[in-house]
Amino acid sequence: MPIVKITRKYQITIPKEVREKLNLRIGTFLRVEVEDDRIVLRPIIKPRKDPVEEMLNLMKEPLDIDAVKLVEESWEND
Repeated sequence: MPIVKITRKYQITIPKEVREKLNLRIGTFLRVEVEDDRIVLRPIIKPRKDPVEEMLNLMKEPLDIDAVKLVEESWEND
């Protein structure tokens, strides 16, 4: 079990192996609870798999988009 240090602003870093095991991401909200003499952090929303993979799974078929053309057209509209 990893050991962490409380900083002067009372912050800790969740070790990489714990973040990966629980699939914690930047922006994940955690509930802080005290159980006897323990501090327990629980994700409020159960973490999902890789968010990029989830977004890619939303599309049924690949889109044929010319990104450069879209950017150039947006410049013309300004």
